[in-house]
Amino acid sequence: MKQSENGSVLVTGGAGYIGSHVARMLTANGERVIVLDNLSKGFREAVLDAELVVGDVGDHELVSELLADHDVRAVMHFAAHTVVPESVSNPLKYYRNNTCGTRSLLECCERGGVRHVVFSSTAAVYGMPANGIASEDSPTAPINAYGTSKLMSEWMLRDLAAASGLTYTALRYFNVAGTDPEGRIGQSTPGATLLTKVACEVATGKRDKIMIFGTDYDTPDGTGVRDYIHVDDLADAHVKALEYMRRGGESVTLNCGYGHGYSVRELIAAVERANDGVRLNVEEAPRRAGDPPSLIAKAERIRDVLGWQPRHDDLDFIVGTALQWERNNDWRHPSEA
Repeated sequence: MKQSENGSVLVTGGAGYIGSHVARMLTANGERVIVLDNLSKGFREAVLDAELVVGDVGDHELVSELLADHDVRAVMHFAAHTVVPESVSNPLKYYRNNTCGTRSLLECCERGGVRHVVFSSTAAVYGMPANGIASEDSPTAPINAYGTSKLMSEWMLRDLAAASGLTYTALRYFNVAGTDPEGRIGQSTPGATLLTKVACEVATGKRDKIMIFGTDYDTPDGTGVRDYIHVDDLADAHVKALEYMRRGGESVTLNCGYGHGYSVRELIAAVERANDGVRLNVEEAPRRAGDPPSLIAKAERIRDVLGWQPRHDDLDFIVGTALQWERNNDWRHPSEA
């Protein structure tokens, strides 16, 4: 049986936006999933068909017990702070949680005999690529503590894999957007900063306005350009990464994107189209520290290595799922009470 041969999968941060979508897809594929989340940003309601354990990824004793008690042989690690501007103003928070938390987790994995780790990394490790396009071989030069904290975690994985039998896949996300097409779970992070989420909140009256930070970039319309990937396609990449390693695949780092980008104004226009043409209240502001003008993936390698093929590479579909979630759901986190 699949479960007895492969043990369980521990998903850290599995009650959050991306982690919950991956956990749902894993359980749908018959995996036995344990979610570890401290619920500082996540939601109990987002954990479907998996066991939720409330706790911190840096709790060495708890993590060690979970690995042993549930025969965990693979870990998918999402637990992290992810707000770029906050990482600029409060860098030590990011090094404590993202980098030190990952170090503690990896020590538990090594001692607990975990075979495979799928790591939630980020395109922020590239900083500002010269032409706005990043391949896995592009220089890593993060310009904020968020990107640096993730890159340091990648280095730890690399070195641990070289010194042990563990294999890993580090997935460098570009801009994740959208929600489960069937509307079961979505993006409800309190104080979310992801552009698509914010724009859909404005469209549904949950926020008063959307800010455009920077209108003088060297891009076609002056606003930042990003490679938007639907969260369901991203979740599928995680599942395929685990399958790849179980087949004997070597440790690898892969970009997760579609290979083309849209500007902030184009994203806002897509939300307006999905919202019956109603214009959003938009306010322009100066550039934010830590934001590159353009960041687009070279994404051929993930297709070649994992056999991954995106199913939702359509901006209007991505935005449509996000807007539908906002219309149908109003999850409120205790931190917002």
